[in-house]
Amino acid sequence: EQLGELEKMFQEDQYPDREKRREIAAVVGVAPKCILVWFQNRRAKWRKLQKSSIKGNRKYPAPS
Repeated sequence: EQLGELEKMFQEDQYPDREKRREIAAVVGVAPKCILVWFQNRRAKWRKLQKSSIKGNRKYPAPS
């Protein structure tokens, strides 16, 4: 339930400001610091997935 809410918020805004993190923390029921760390980790995961998909596209280029 918490994870679903966090993922939804991540889709809306990957870089929430301090006030937004406080709001999310209140909704989810954890400390704002935990929200900060979660978003940092989630952005790192997102970047890693983006890099791997780009590499995958280069490995098997579309036929011309």
